[in-house]
Amino acid sequence: MANVGAPSIDTAMVTALHDRVLGPEHKSLPPAAWGSTVREFLATAPHLDDLQTPVLTVERAALDANLRLMAGWAAAAGVSLAPHGKTTMSPQLWGEQLAAGAWGITLATGWQVQVARAFGVARILLANALVDPVGLRWLAAELDRDPGFEFRSWVDSVATVETMDRHLADAPEGVRVAVLVELGGPGGRTGARGVEAALAVADAVRGSARLELAGVGGYEGALAHDRQDAAVAAVRGYLDELARLHRELVGSYARPAIVTAGGSAFQDLVVDRLAGLADDEATTVVLRSGAYLIHDDGFYSGISPLAATRTEHPLRSAMHGWARTVSQPEPGLALLDAGKRDLPFDEGLPVPQQLSAGGALPGEAYVSALNDQHAFLRLPGEGAVPIGSVVRLGLSHPCTAFDKWRLIPVIDDAAADRPRVVDLLHTFF
Repeated sequence: MANVGAPSIDTAMVTALHDRVLGPEHKSLPPAAWGSTVREFLATAPHLDDLQTPVLTVERAALDANLRLMAGWAAAAGVSLAPHGKTTMSPQLWGEQLAAGAWGITLATGWQVQVARAFGVARILLANALVDPVGLRWLAAELDRDPGFEFRSWVDSVATVETMDRHLADAPEGVRVAVLVELGGPGGRTGARGVEAALAVADAVRGSARLELAGVGGYEGALAHDRQDAAVAAVRGYLDELARLHRELVGSYARPAIVTAGGSAFQDLVVDRLAGLADDEATTVVLRSGAYLIHDDGFYSGISPLAATRTEHPLRSAMHGWARTVSQPEPGLALLDAGKRDLPFDEGLPVPQQLSAGGALPGEAYVSALNDQHAFLRLPGEGAVPIGSVVRLGLSHPCTAFDKWRLIPVIDDAAADRPRVVDLLHTFF
């Protein structure tokens, strides 16, 4: 594995988030907190029931367990970890991941890269092509300003290379942008379709005036959405082609190479097919899993190799929704005060788990639909839940949970009778 050094983040800037003033833009916080700083509010030792509903929470104990588990898993597998920061867009959590040994932070857009740089993240992988002229001008100036800033993005066509070269024509002398050739697959997302097409992209990079060839990458998760045999075979076949592309390019990289793949669904297959490439001292295999820190009670709990059904040491869902019963207009139906504006719904609807303070919830209760601000809680027979009672909800897909909240309370224990609020996470979406 290449010697890649230690990443960093500006811890003082992250800590300063606790000096931000709370206000009405921070939904779920009580009006009594408005005008206080985060630090001052936390000093009052608030509990979950001091907040308004609906609210999304993150559990501290689960965060800590997931952080340790994934860091140890990646180290044992011989791969580096660059967690996808777009999942949480939380510099506080990025800092924890870097402190736990992450190689760097992955991001998806030029603007997200700028947010990370504002917090001093020193090593960034943009898992996307950057062809926006404003973003490229900013990047060139940032690379020139800070020679210690390590940045890599993707290219998947000759046209992409030509567009980047054109917009970087006036970049400061000596500035070169490191790029990885992205390999895609039929029916997938971005990425050159096939190794031969990818090799042509690499040739264009080598002839570029402003780019440097720094490795290969891709996203296997775009090719499969379950773990049936055909899906697993498709992912394995794709990863084998990515490895072949890298081997074809060994000797032509301008710097130590990065080979990167891996979402949060098939990281075991990535390790199985790619980890051996890191035996070369000039190659680092980078896993980009983003959802592991939060995990979920839905999609990832079913497909992840680190789910409870597949390992004795599983990831735990760290996020929950809490919604209050506001109406029982007919038998078997209760309306909760959380909807699409508050909770994720693209990878499965919320799942009712328990009533607040451990109250009994009918075992066959389920959420059938979400409106903008309501959840339809269906109850067996003529079941009922008390008006004003709070339901804890299991959620699916952290990427579309965090983006609905500017500030997310961190609680000590989601199963406690009265969880304590121990922190507040700022997000930047």
